[in-house]
Amino acid sequence: MMLKEGRQGTALRRWEAALLAGVAVAALSGTVVQEEQNHLADKIVRLHVIANSDGDADQALKLKVRDKVLEVSEDLIPAGSSQEEAMDILSAHLEELATAGAGVVGAEGYTYPVTASLEEDVWFPTKTYTDFALPAGNYTALRLTIGEGAGQNWWCVVFPPLCMGSVTEAVAESAPEDCFTDTEVSLITGEDEGYVVKFKTMELLSELEHWASGWV
Repeated sequence: MMLKEGRQGTALRRWEAALLAGVAVAALSGTVVQEEQNHLADKIVRLHVIANSDGDADQALKLKVRDKVLEVSEDLIPAGSSQEEAMDILSAHLEELATAGAGVVGAEGYTYPVTASLEEDVWFPTKTYTDFALPAGNYTALRLTIGEGAGQNWWCVVFPPLCMGSVTEAVAESAPEDCFTDTEVSLITGEDEGYVVKFKTMELLSELEHWASGWV
């Protein structure tokens, strides 16, 4: 009996050790991927457009506002600008951006107001686009709200203008030469074979942090 209990105790200790080792590895991996997301967040400005409602017409209108805002913002921000410079420019032209969005709304026959704001620490889920993806986490965001702002969101990147064409060309032409490392470009374009796993890990960690903050 004593021998059996001893074996069970040994097995339990091994299981506990394995569990602790797994937790340690996960924590270390989590720290690494979180740092990667933080580095990306320090170099870009997301675009967040919120539709008036989830109706088909309002959702289509949201995309037209998106296109106009991306077009105007690209003209406002000189090539080679840093994230800080881009933020300063966008902040100084929020009224112009809102007016541009409202112009599209009016041209489509609607009277919804459009507001624009530049906000820090906005949480975004993992998002995959045509030729690149971005991990979940907190980012600085240019937010356009149409009307009641009760519809589905649309997320992309306003700086560098990754949503306006080739990601590689956008990085090379619009951002400073040292903006993105080769590793970061590979990560967001999927050339890094492990990027899907990394992004999912980032998303889970970010969601956990986001959930935990509500209990602090």
